[in-house]
Amino acid sequence: MAARAEKTGVTAGKRPVVREVECKTVLNRSSIGDYSMNCYTGCQHACVYCYARFMQRFHPHPEPWGEFVDVKVNAPEALAKQLRRAKPGGVFVSSACDAWQPLEKKWELTRQCCRLLIEHGFKVNALTKSTLVLRDLDIFQPGLTRVGTTITTLDARLARLWEPAAGTIAQRWRILETAHEAGLETSVMFGPLLPWLSDGQESLDALFERAAEIGVDVIWVDAMNPRPRVWPSVGQLVRREFPDLHERYSRMLHHKPTREAYLAALGERVRKAARRAGVEDRLAGCPG
Repeated sequence: MAARAEKTGVTAGKRPVVREVECKTVLNRSSIGDYSMNCYTGCQHACVYCYARFMQRFHPHPEPWGEFVDVKVNAPEALAKQLRRAKPGGVFVSSACDAWQPLEKKWELTRQCCRLLIEHGFKVNALTKSTLVLRDLDIFQPGLTRVGTTITTLDARLARLWEPAAGTIAQRWRILETAHEAGLETSVMFGPLLPWLSDGQESLDALFERAAEIGVDVIWVDAMNPRPRVWPSVGQLVRREFPDLHERYSRMLHHKPTREAYLAALGERVRKAARRAGVEDRLAGCPG
């Protein structure tokens, strides 16, 4: 597939390489929901723990994850063709990038595709760290849209370390508040929780209390995963910023008995926090 490279935007202090590419399909069957949709390959948010780094196995790039984005310039046209035959269902937006990353402000590919999905009776399940999603409230419809955000910690310093170019924690809560006020279903992903940094009982209680205050409809909690290409990035940050935790992180991610014990204990803390906040019935996914 042909590509044209250019420099644009800012990612974690660097200018990412942007390539315009064409795709044959953009809507794919998914284990996360009925479908997933990605209008971009790569993500400017450059989150250290991002599991989507595995995409570089299939789409090699000389640039590190977070320093490149492939823009699927014909995504709306490709989707329109697929929708002629696809059976309506839920669409996770997105599984391998943040669909509302900064480049979306210029390209509006996610906006165009979400409009098409809703027009054809598909449900858009958005998950983002960007307030740019609020731009699209005019096309979102109650019953056919769920707006969600990811929050790993309430500590602003930790968030800057792990999610260097994503929206602030305050901005992400505002996404949920604004979507809720607009009458849309909302969700939050607390994860991946940062082991021994944002996964303690006090931290979890604070996260769930805030979600309860806002009236979030669906809550998921996820632990950090040892996905391909993730550990080199995570390990480097932990060794630099939290050297005393490096060995604990390594064992938790790669030593099966240690990981199982960690997940079981984390699950207990999560369920306790949900009970205390009175939202246990909204907990859709939990470790352990």
